[in-house]
Amino acid sequence: MPAAFAQRQHVDFTQAQAYDVLYDKCEGCHNDYIFDGNWSIEDIDISDISHGKHQPRWESILKAIEMGDMPPADKKQLTRQEKVSLIQWLEGSLDTYSEQNPNPGRATLRRLNRREYANSVSALLALDVDISASLPGDDSGYGFDNNADVLGVSTTLLERYLFVAAKVSRLATGLAGDTASKVSYLIPKDGAVKNSGIPSFDLRMSDQLPLDSRGGGSFRFYAPVSGVYEIAGFINANTNNEVDRLDIHRYSYKVTLPAGSHHIGMAFRKELALQEHVPKVRQGTSYVVLPDRAPDELTLDFIVDGARVHSTTVPSYHMSERFSQAAFLRDVLEIEVIGPLQHATDQADPAAGYALNQTPSMRKIFVCAPASEPQNSIAEVDCARDIIARLSAHAYRRPANEADIQPLLNVFKTVRKDLDFTASIAKTIQALLVSPGFLYLQEPTPEHIAAGTVYKINDFEFAARLALFLWSSLPDQVLTDLAANGTLREPDILRQQIKRMLASDKASALTENFAGQWLYLRNLPYHFPDVFAFPQFNVPLKQSIRRETELFFTRIVKDNQPIFDFLNADYSYLNERLASHYGIEGVRGHAFRKVNLAEHTQRGGLLGQASILTLTSNPNHTSPVKRGKWILDNLLAASPPPPPPDVPALVAEHDGMALSAREQLKRHRADPVCAACHVRMDPLGLALEKYDAVGAFRTTYANQPIDVTAQMPDGTHFEGLQGLHTVLWNKRERFTEAFIERLLTYALGRGLEAYDQPTIRKIARQAGSENYRMHSIIEAVVTSLPFNFKKAPEAHDDTQQIAETR
Repeated sequence: MPAAFAQRQHVDFTQAQAYDVLYDKCEGCHNDYIFDGNWSIEDIDISDISHGKHQPRWESILKAIEMGDMPPADKKQLTRQEKVSLIQWLEGSLDTYSEQNPNPGRATLRRLNRREYANSVSALLALDVDISASLPGDDSGYGFDNNADVLGVSTTLLERYLFVAAKVSRLATGLAGDTASKVSYLIPKDGAVKNSGIPSFDLRMSDQLPLDSRGGGSFRFYAPVSGVYEIAGFINANTNNEVDRLDIHRYSYKVTLPAGSHHIGMAFRKELALQEHVPKVRQGTSYVVLPDRAPDELTLDFIVDGARVHSTTVPSYHMSERFSQAAFLRDVLEIEVIGPLQHATDQADPAAGYALNQTPSMRKIFVCAPASEPQNSIAEVDCARDIIARLSAHAYRRPANEADIQPLLNVFKTVRKDLDFTASIAKTIQALLVSPGFLYLQEPTPEHIAAGTVYKINDFEFAARLALFLWSSLPDQVLTDLAANGTLREPDILRQQIKRMLASDKASALTENFAGQWLYLRNLPYHFPDVFAFPQFNVPLKQSIRRETELFFTRIVKDNQPIFDFLNADYSYLNERLASHYGIEGVRGHAFRKVNLAEHTQRGGLLGQASILTLTSNPNHTSPVKRGKWILDNLLAASPPPPPPDVPALVAEHDGMALSAREQLKRHRADPVCAACHVRMDPLGLALEKYDAVGAFRTTYANQPIDVTAQMPDGTHFEGLQGLHTVLWNKRERFTEAFIERLLTYALGRGLEAYDQPTIRKIARQAGSENYRMHSIIEAVVTSLPFNFKKAPEAHDDTQQIAETR
């Protein structure tokens, strides 16, 4: 790369020479008359860069030169020496100014988004329940939904938080099991086929099911108290109306569950030689084939926490006056749990040392229990104070003081007049869960800091930022203790803590929330390829392609691999269903495992994975434009401008003949207005045309061989995925900075500005000494200026962005 070459050569380049090169190569288009790109060389002075003036313009000039976008291919080009020297001078000048004038950026008061809130509640109350689905979705800014600028609070949102907080507080304190309730889980299924019912799956559909199971499903259920619960499931009828939920198709079993979290499932038994018989669905379009034999008996299992607790038999198909088909294997459509129907006797477990009904939440909350004390007695209030102090210190991410404890204690005293001790604590916890100190990440400016001063945040605030970044949750006791000791940011200790946190199960939040948005994986459940064009794309395959990319990202993080594996790794994680989709033999079973792709050159890296290829396609055909734009947006941080409002659609046919994607785009680029952007996007997307709209490999389209040769704006020729890997590898420094930009945006919870670009380059240089491995990049992010520092308001009378409890 030019930047790396300049670093090796130590080219001497003066300000005057930089001006001569810029004026010579840019003035022809960027002048007061043509004003291309809405700027003129006359508007900036070469000395501005050393004074911090027009910083966004200088950064955009630097990026355009690095990417090879400027000068355009049909204009006077920079020599290699000029390009190397100019890039080095621009980077050095911008970075020098940034170092002399540190700017940690703006800091908007940040509300926890719904996933951060749910994780924080679970950590605070030791409650293994995901409440994120009960909260409204959050807006996104700069690609992520933890952006402080878009996380507002409306009256409706606050009412929802109050409702969820009330429900959670009762669940955590053991009050939610007073009456029986029903929780239903609808198992993801494909749609009905030819009006003949919903297809079932001859696969193990969940890791929480026994190895020899078929179909069915499993979900997480939280038993508020120990007691008897009914597990029930509705079985498909193999009919043209599978939405029916008739009692004859409902099978149930009552089981005693201890209080706490469980995995509840139902599935059929998988036999080595499957006994179920499925006849042909139809003969023609009007005649439905009747079953040609009596139904067989199938084994249906009820499963709790991976173990079978009960089995029953069901017929392999159902016959009635309305329903007379046996088109598919029988399967479970919906599971429900009802209860508690009867409370278990509360008895002590000597081995565990606590009561049967006590959950981890109750043990954490009730560190004392003055059951025999009078209402609002000194002992009872002291116990409540102790509970509140412990919870509020954890919730507020810092040591609690009297100003934190007293408002919550007042809530306890008020409601204690009408409720018992446990219910009063539950109400107090509800108030805590909607308090500003918990709902917002608050970092008040210390009183002794002068206006406009850049200062270092304290260790508790740093621990809170670190936990939100890597776990989307609260700091645990280890981080809190290190922050209290003032040793958390010592290099060796911080490195150990990052490694510990990334090894934790909580680090799955980085995959779900960062990778899920960076790679658009969150959009996959809402993307529905055409079932007629791609009948092989079913629910198991959709789940598998998402799981492949999640595992791929997770292992790069946990195994501390270089980030360049995202570009061209020769391995991935596949199960039998996905390997079959890729045409890879030798992979058996539902479980995912690491597969070497050295002999499968049509796969590798993110761009060889079906999740990315599917998300960047239309429902019934590929889109080179979407794929090219995705690469520019997410891998190179070089997004093209938005299209004009009257952009014409692509023409798919000409004279009755289907046009290939290349032919369609060639016609589209005939318009010079369209060509300016498409010349950057189209080559990247056309190189991936041998992958259809669901990521399967193909060699022809519209009865024509697919041409995957392409040419970049700078004249570079390449072909197919392997050629695209080479193009991206040659731009690996740009990819490194693009990845760091996305990660830093997520870590800070704000959009990045031009003054943040020197920080990105510094992080890249720091990680470069360790081969750009994930842990080194994460460590460089959490030790960076904007992650550790804030700037005090410019004036003492500026409104402090701090929410208060009144």
